[in-house]
Amino acid sequence: MRRTIRGTLASAAVLAVLAGCSTDVEEPADSTATESTSESEEASGDEGEWFVQADFDEQDAQRSATFEGDEAEPWLQYIDGEMSDTSEFKSDGAKKVCFANASVSNPWRQTGFITMTQQLEALQDKGVISDMEVRDAQDDDNTQLADIDYFISEGNCDAFIISPNSTAAMTPGVERACETGKPVVVFDRGVETDCATSFIHPIGGYAWGIDTAEFLSDNLEEGDKVVALRILPGVDVLETRWAAAEKIFEENGIEAEDFFTGADPTEIKKIITDALNQGEVAGVWMDAGDGAVAAIEAFEDAGVDYPVMTGEDEMSFLRKWEDTGLNGLAPVYSNFQWRTPLLALEKIFAGEEVPKEWVLPQTPITEDERAEYLEANDGMPDGHYAKFGGEDLPGFPEAWQDR
Repeated sequence: MRRTIRGTLASAAVLAVLAGCSTDVEEPADSTATESTSESEEASGDEGEWFVQADFDEQDAQRSATFEGDEAEPWLQYIDGEMSDTSEFKSDGAKKVCFANASVSNPWRQTGFITMTQQLEALQDKGVISDMEVRDAQDDDNTQLADIDYFISEGNCDAFIISPNSTAAMTPGVERACETGKPVVVFDRGVETDCATSFIHPIGGYAWGIDTAEFLSDNLEEGDKVVALRILPGVDVLETRWAAAEKIFEENGIEAEDFFTGADPTEIKKIITDALNQGEVAGVWMDAGDGAVAAIEAFEDAGVDYPVMTGEDEMSFLRKWEDTGLNGLAPVYSNFQWRTPLLALEKIFAGEEVPKEWVLPQTPITEDERAEYLEANDGMPDGHYAKFGGEDLPGFPEAWQDR
């Protein structure tokens, strides 16, 4: 199992992710390469395609909500709401899980996949899960739809986990999985159906956008220029991050201009350098932080003051943030969520209720907390995420260090 995972992650690092992998080293004979629902709905009137005021308001309120469960296990916490009755799925014996994954093509997903496989190991030891067959879509909608259809036709999946590549395109595949009558758990990105037994995600993109844009607005002056770095279009949790941030910047008179980067460090440096050549840049906003170091280095290369900046809880940003002393914030899209789908299935196989929409905590790392997270993740690689939540799992810390 470890060899398969390491191979997958190493391949991802050079943009050559394996076409299919299984944590039980069980390759299918015909292996192929392959936010909440309301966030992906088109709005009307004064709202844009990716901005829905009601969802913005809901996630704003959820940032200060009371979460059920133990704070020491945030991957099991949730906001009280509708529950799914899973009594029909109660049965004895270890079950096979089939996981259709969008990809492991970035450090956030790689960190989460390691956490997921270590959680799997713990549940295998408990006799809950026999094995988990994984198919990796390499960020391709058609491939992931084919992966889901393969699992359905294979006919030996006791449950499905789906981490969608994109929102609208993956909806039919999730619906087909639901039609099998087996439990379906969707996590991370949303789809346009509520048929899943549970949809698991941190609070969401609006909350990220609010946290980050309010921080920048509080630390900048009206008329200041912000460069907003976005990785790609069309993904609900990314689009709503920017939609919320753009609204807050406009309300506070912050001049924010957004650019798509593909998470390419060279492109990030070019964008920042071009912006600096046109005048002062007071702030940098990011919808994902794995290119944050490149952005900071562009300011260093230009010999100008560091900006006020939001990155993410990736270790490279936390370390650069500490080294430079810049005024920063590390928003999170809680990486520990990769444990939750398997733990949800443990409950489902036991016939226990699970949240229909399982909303997990999502709390940024502030400057006052940075040292704590740097110490707790000492020895982890730069691409690791501080709030991965796997300290109590088998293989800690080596599984996350040796990737």
